[in-house]
Amino acid sequence: MGNRVAREDFEWVYTDQPHASRRQEILAKYPEIKSLMKPDPNLIWIITMMVLTQLVAFYLVKDLDWKWVIFWAYAFGSCINHSVTLAIHEVSHNSAFGHYRAMWNRWFGMFANLPIGVPYSVSFKRYHMDHHRYLGGDGIDVDIPTDFEGWFFCTTFRKFIWVVLQPLFYAFRPLFINPKPISYLEIINTVIQVTFDIIIYYVLGIKSLVYMLAASLLGLGLHPISGHFIAEHYMFLKGHETYSYYGPLNLLTFNVGYHNEHHDFPNIPGKSLPLVRKIAAEYYDNLPHYNSWIKVLYDFVTDDTISPYSRVKRHPKGKVVLE
Repeated sequence: MGNRVAREDFEWVYTDQPHASRRQEILAKYPEIKSLMKPDPNLIWIITMMVLTQLVAFYLVKDLDWKWVIFWAYAFGSCINHSVTLAIHEVSHNSAFGHYRAMWNRWFGMFANLPIGVPYSVSFKRYHMDHHRYLGGDGIDVDIPTDFEGWFFCTTFRKFIWVVLQPLFYAFRPLFINPKPISYLEIINTVIQVTFDIIIYYVLGIKSLVYMLAASLLGLGLHPISGHFIAEHYMFLKGHETYSYYGPLNLLTFNVGYHNEHHDFPNIPGKSLPLVRKIAAEYYDNLPHYNSWIKVLYDFVTDDTISPYSRVKRHPKGKVVLE
């Protein structure tokens, strides 16, 4: 169904990513931005409340009819769980406790991981740092779809299915693009998560467990917040590989929409990224950006020129040091 996208490969470039040079230029002009490079302790309380909210939800859905379990998983749980994954994104940058207490952030990330249902936080940290250092790096950046995804999901209907199944592609893509040895922290993350899931099952029952897992699967698939997956780096305009979003859903997503600002200054917590844009407005206001993630999803599915191949890729230069 739908016309086949003509693009048959990624957009290969031979220039460096733009964020490092822009960061240097902005800091030279606005050194006060360095004062924003500090942890956000409010994350600790916000994330704790989100986890506790889902624990209450687990209890409330345990005796509901199945149709209402799935309804609330999508209508409520999906928003919380997707927001939690973006809280883990913040924690992966050590924004909760700071760089001097890096391990505190790793343990706190495992705690934040609990309502998602699958072990995620430690592995995300390992691959996300590579994404920042080697944006679009061939064989390194697992945010880039595989060749199979670009080749197969090339019609309107297939792209729709790809959007629905995004969480599965994000989960398994690293195994094909950039497999890494399992770390001891990943083992601990898995043991803690599986133990938590078993406790939920035995204490609250199967419906609470299904609610938890469905909230993650639905929230990371065909969901308004999931527009950020595509909005951040898919090349809707030739020559631009990172895009910001300035709409209201930033309130639920720790300002992940401020994505140019985030890649320019990954050590600045999300709450301060609007200040970066305000201080260095001339660097950001004229860049292409979005105001609706729902429109991004619609355009991705229906535009015959856009597909999973619509990503900028580059061959890594020099010595590669992976996380």
